[in-house]
Amino acid sequence: MVVIYGIHSVSEALKSGGRSFEYVGIARERHDQRMQRLIDDCRASGVQVRFLPREQLDRLANTNTHQGIIAVTSSKQYADVDTLLEQRHGEYSFLVVVDSVEDPHNLGALIRTADAAGADGMIIPERRAAGLTGTAVKASAGASEHLPLARVTNISRTLDELKERNVWTVGLDERGTKSYEELDYNMHCAIVLGAEGKGMHDLVRRRCDFLVSIPMLGHVPSLNVSVAGGVVMYELVRQRRAAQKTEGDKSSKDFAAEKNAAKHSKNPARRAEQQ
Repeated sequence: MVVIYGIHSVSEALKSGGRSFEYVGIARERHDQRMQRLIDDCRASGVQVRFLPREQLDRLANTNTHQGIIAVTSSKQYADVDTLLEQRHGEYSFLVVVDSVEDPHNLGALIRTADAAGADGMIIPERRAAGLTGTAVKASAGASEHLPLARVTNISRTLDELKERNVWTVGLDERGTKSYEELDYNMHCAIVLGAEGKGMHDLVRRRCDFLVSIPMLGHVPSLNVSVAGGVVMYELVRQRRAAQKTEGDKSSKDFAAEKNAAKHSKNPARRAEQQ
């Protein structure tokens, strides 16, 4: 069993139904409406609620930033990469691959952004990287309970497997010669992000089909990985929404033209004039 904490984390875990709960612990002094709603949700789901001293919650969560609530649950079930590809939301696949991000706050922030941007899932390494700890779950504001995650033993090999499935790999790297907004993301693609400070491993970088960078116009040389990832993810979203709108406008014009042609063809006098 693992411990997750924070109002959003526990609430979203209850909603998603992806974990089994041993119990939810709540600080004895919390009597507000927000906490009462969570208590009601627990009882509706058949989850035991315990009222505990705040000091005990601090020990269980290993932090005092738990907002007065923790949950002892099973671990999140990871998906496999094939499932992420098969359950895509739109016309094209949209995956996020995280190469050795070590800070659970950054991992959680990336999960939150990926979920908000409509990604089909995220791929993370099994070793030498942050896992889905209580800190990461809280930093994701509970998005980790909804976004499918796959853990793999070798990121570079996984990129090769994605290519075999017709998925283009786009690495975000400060040495990339192409700016991130110059690439057309209307294709099956995976955005690859590297570790804090070090970036992607060389082998992972060489596996990427494209390397893009974010122009830095100020004094600092780079962005935090979770911020940089968000910039690129939402450029993908912008381009795909624009393409859908263009296609929708074209379809509307074609329909209007067909309707107008049909109307004229039913008018004998108009047909005679055209002849």
